[in-house]
Amino acid sequence: MDSKNLVKIILLEDEEEDEEVILWWSKSPGYKRTKFREFFRLNKKQFQFVLNIVSTDLKKKSTNTVHDPISPEEKLALALRFLATGETFKSLSFAFRISPSYISVLIQETLEVLSKHLVPIFLPPPNATDLKKNATEFWSKWNFPNCVGAVDGKHIRIFCPQKSGSLFFNYKEYFSMVLLGVVDANCKFVFVDVGAYGKEGDSSIFMKSDMGKQIYSGQLFEPGVNLPGSNRLLPYVIVGDEAFRLHPHVMKPYSKQAAKGDKEKTVFNYRLSRARRVSENAFGLLCQIFRIYYTPIAIKPETCDKLILVTCCLHNLLRDAFLEKNNQPYYNYDVSLNLPDNITPLRNAGGFANADGFAIRDEFANFFVQEGALNWQDDRIFRLSS
Repeated sequence: MDSKNLVKIILLEDEEEDEEVILWWSKSPGYKRTKFREFFRLNKKQFQFVLNIVSTDLKKKSTNTVHDPISPEEKLALALRFLATGETFKSLSFAFRISPSYISVLIQETLEVLSKHLVPIFLPPPNATDLKKNATEFWSKWNFPNCVGAVDGKHIRIFCPQKSGSLFFNYKEYFSMVLLGVVDANCKFVFVDVGAYGKEGDSSIFMKSDMGKQIYSGQLFEPGVNLPGSNRLLPYVIVGDEAFRLHPHVMKPYSKQAAKGDKEKTVFNYRLSRARRVSENAFGLLCQIFRIYYTPIAIKPETCDKLILVTCCLHNLLRDAFLEKNNQPYYNYDVSLNLPDNITPLRNAGGFANADGFAIRDEFANFFVQEGALNWQDDRIFRLSS
């Protein structure tokens, strides 16, 4: 389909001359491609790929009352623009020439269809082969062995849902939903759990999630393997911060008081923090690309669940460099930008620890100062402590 006929987004209209300025109007093809990506966050091939997946479900037949229904292209363009900017429906109505009330219907419909088709492709349930690959990449990129993912959770600010009482009211004193994610070494989401109430701001969310149950029961992991260059047999783990419960398959840092003056524990905290950084980077990228997270989300909680799932799927699509010319992700994490105030971490309340978890954490800590020591780690922890 020709790009000029794909979706005509009116950005400006001269009332006197009735002149339309179309999004991709330009003599320069490079300028055209850049503006398309800035507007939708996807390139044209990615847009067309997503459109091909969802067009059948979004297409409506003409009727006696609606002779020219809104096309799937326009619906997808509207939804992507909403995710990219977080504009109000009133603001979007000026650009798309659709009433604000009907935009809310279209957004709900499109997000439902997108989540239905994108989740099986870009957020499939992890299997043993995927987890082993993640462990290899965590060791090669972030120097943490037997690690299959980094877990983190964030409160996503929303407007207070009707008749919800204090269910969504969190410890930061605003209304929110919780996005819990496990991230691989390339800042891609391996698993997400969406929809927990804002008041549940601790590790209980992870324990109740499908993946949390599999991890704590040991069903998700195969038997442990020897650490690289060592005879130490340790299980596969995920890494998290103080908000999560210590477990043989969930590693968290030593407390500041326990690590103070103890080199072994300090090195462990540094190495764990280095591996866990991918989860912070993933959430940072998610917000940088989809600016909907910079504003309180003013839609129904059920639709908000779908919105978060769709953005995570699109995030994975972009991290995979899917249909990119150079096979490199277009967006990279900008360390100069902080997470918006509308996204806050979970409360640090890890709950009861598992006794075996202490022993396994100590084994990792000892490995990091012996067989698995890095020649530059002492210098780093010295800089951090000084």
